[in-house]
Amino acid sequence: MTDPSDWRAELDQALEVAVAEAREFLAGLDDDPVQPAGSEDAAVALAGELPDDGEGAAAAIGELGSMGRAVATRSAGPRFFHFVIGGTTPAALAADWLTSSFDQNAGAWAGSPFASRLESICLEWLRDMFELPSQFGGVLVTGGTMANFVCLAVARDWCAERLGAQAREAGLAGLRQIPVFSSGYIHASAVKSLALLGIGTDHVHKLARDPAGRLDLAALERSLAGLEGAPAIVVANAGEVNTGDFDPIAAMADLADEHDAWLHVDGAFGLFARVSPTSAHLAAGAERARSVSSDGHKWLNVPHDCGFAFVRDPERLVATFSEQAAYLPSPEESRPSWGFMGPEGSRRARALTIWATLRAYGRSGYRTMVERHLELARRLAARVDAEPELERLAEVPLNIVCFRWRPPGATEDELDGLNRRLGQALLRDGRVFAGTTVFEGKVAFRPAIVNWRTRPEDVDALVDVLLELAPGLRE
Repeated sequence: MTDPSDWRAELDQALEVAVAEAREFLAGLDDDPVQPAGSEDAAVALAGELPDDGEGAAAAIGELGSMGRAVATRSAGPRFFHFVIGGTTPAALAADWLTSSFDQNAGAWAGSPFASRLESICLEWLRDMFELPSQFGGVLVTGGTMANFVCLAVARDWCAERLGAQAREAGLAGLRQIPVFSSGYIHASAVKSLALLGIGTDHVHKLARDPAGRLDLAALERSLAGLEGAPAIVVANAGEVNTGDFDPIAAMADLADEHDAWLHVDGAFGLFARVSPTSAHLAAGAERARSVSSDGHKWLNVPHDCGFAFVRDPERLVATFSEQAAYLPSPEESRPSWGFMGPEGSRRARALTIWATLRAYGRSGYRTMVERHLELARRLAARVDAEPELERLAEVPLNIVCFRWRPPGATEDELDGLNRRLGQALLRDGRVFAGTTVFEGKVAFRPAIVNWRTRPEDVDALVDVLLELAPGLRE
């Protein structure tokens, strides 16, 4: 049995092993299969009884690294299109290693003035990059779900105030129900957040004018007018997950202003359209919202977990999320304690990775990346359009291409089953990763391009592999 006081001697060797394993993994990231064979069951080899006597840090890290190199999903690689997940830029990855080494608790100023101040800087830089008004303040959170949760929690409390109550103290019992209006594009994470906040999924009204889910603006106007001044939340979606489409945010802002509703913009990845003049028009109006959310481990290309929530009246974050205890600083403290502005008390210092990647590549670097991804999406759409057995199902306003396999002679009733089987075959094959969805009632593929590593040959590979696998799936 080792004495914990001796563990210091293991540190250098453990880090050397970790660096070597990481270098080897990253060296193959561009060309390795996205899903290596045997990945589903491989971790079982790491099971067994909890050891009484450990093997030491170097041995444990070597075993973990070897297994990870063999079977870990290459979701940070250039051919992972299954979900909207970016890679990790070199600056962000190196900063993430430092984040773990420094091990700062970014919950209270007293815990780490360094991490606290850096979070303020990063939020200012992000607000500037997204061209949001200067009165917006925010907080870093774990991802898109928590970013939606934070914004909608503040919206809930704002609505409760207009109903004459303080939801934080009294809850929502006995209050008039708070209605939520959105298009059919509303993301599952926003609906989940509304359930957790006590508003309830039954009170989320999806006002869609077609099977794709596009907003029925006239229905939204009627719904808000029918409330006769009672509070409501309107959720506008910047970047729908199947096609990358956008709600008419500016028109929704007009209605929210007219009827004094809370407008929240869910911009998990679509908010990055504002980074480039070629796509900024898609997210026009987001600057008029009361709250805006986005997800850092998508198009910012920083490691999991990272997201950001912005609120036009940032003091409302403290009103909703502050906590009091004898050992904690006062919520009235002028220096920021970020644990009082979001769900987490103890918090990872996410600002380090954000600061490093923005410092390394700047506004122009991210503009160039977004524009290159838009070009790659158009390239993929052109490849789909040129293939007789593939059918594109939607326009490509941003970075997602929605299409399906449509072999000659296949009936409409057969196509869903064929595309499901092709999707399963693609994931089993592992060379390229892009799962299926359902769009306008049709099973389809919806590859999303957000990784800085992705090259033209990677999007071409998706089409090539699909066409290679498809012929063997006809019954």
